[in-house]
Amino acid sequence: MHKRSLGSLDVSAIGLGCMGLSMNYGPATDVKEGVDLIRAAFDRGVTLFDTAEVYGPFTNEELVGQALAPVRDRVVIATKFGFAIDPQTRERRGLDSRPGHIREVVEASLKRLRTDRIDLLYQHRVDPEVAIEDVAGTVKDLIAEGKVLHFGLSEAGAGTIRRAHAVQPVAAVQSEYSLWARDPEAEVLPVCEELGIGFVPWSPLGQGFLTGKVDPNATFDKSDVRSWFPRFTPEAMKVNQALVDLLNRIAERKQVTSAQIALAWLLAQKPWIVPIPGTRKLHRLEENLASADVSLSADDLREIEDAASKIEVLGARGTGQETYG
Repeated sequence: MHKRSLGSLDVSAIGLGCMGLSMNYGPATDVKEGVDLIRAAFDRGVTLFDTAEVYGPFTNEELVGQALAPVRDRVVIATKFGFAIDPQTRERRGLDSRPGHIREVVEASLKRLRTDRIDLLYQHRVDPEVAIEDVAGTVKDLIAEGKVLHFGLSEAGAGTIRRAHAVQPVAAVQSEYSLWARDPEAEVLPVCEELGIGFVPWSPLGQGFLTGKVDPNATFDKSDVRSWFPRFTPEAMKVNQALVDLLNRIAERKQVTSAQIALAWLLAQKPWIVPIPGTRKLHRLEENLASADVSLSADDLREIEDAASKIEVLGARGTGQETYG
């Protein structure tokens, strides 16, 4: 597996987003199956594993901790704080990035992850009630204590990134980014490049839609987040199929899959971009990782850009829009 850098943090060119093993796409995966999938990713060269306390909640961190315990010193574990979660009902109750709460979350995450430090700690969503300088300062203190190694932000705007970085250098910014979610290109990617910050696209395959494996006539169970995402209404999927058709056309010529073209396109945007596709299936994991070896020429990229610029995606993206400044 090729390597890339998120700030000063070296990781595999493609990471593993672990959220889907525990939530959002039907019932949680069996623990043994989840552990096996995560370890299979490590065996195939993945060193960046992404989780969060809110995934489950809590159960995804436990799964990741169990899976990676035998190889803890050879991997990078990223997790997140930023939500208020009722410990009894496990219901999410808004945002909470108060310094005291950040410390509580970190202590709990360390236990669930079976580790003594968090390699990359993200603020999951910007909290408009807490100054980003206070958030960054708290993480800076945790870094000084050795409980955290690197600081990240998720779904933050350019101004927030600058303010946070001035207090504690930001290693990575994580936001939704793919051929059908290109919001970061206007302001976030330029500020990351300027400040030497890595960028981690989540949902790089558009909740699976860009793989070409989602039937435009499909319906989703209520336990699947796509059942209420605007881009997955029957009308939207039929319109958005144009992007899949584009990927299919390039993939057929390259003799690879649409998913691999979608990921290779992301990797080609900047050398400091590290996507974290998630999956529950070993063959999909292997397919995703193989995209790191797919080469897109300047002509390929120009063709994709020209065609994509003529396609208007229908429907708002389903999550992550709580971006501030």
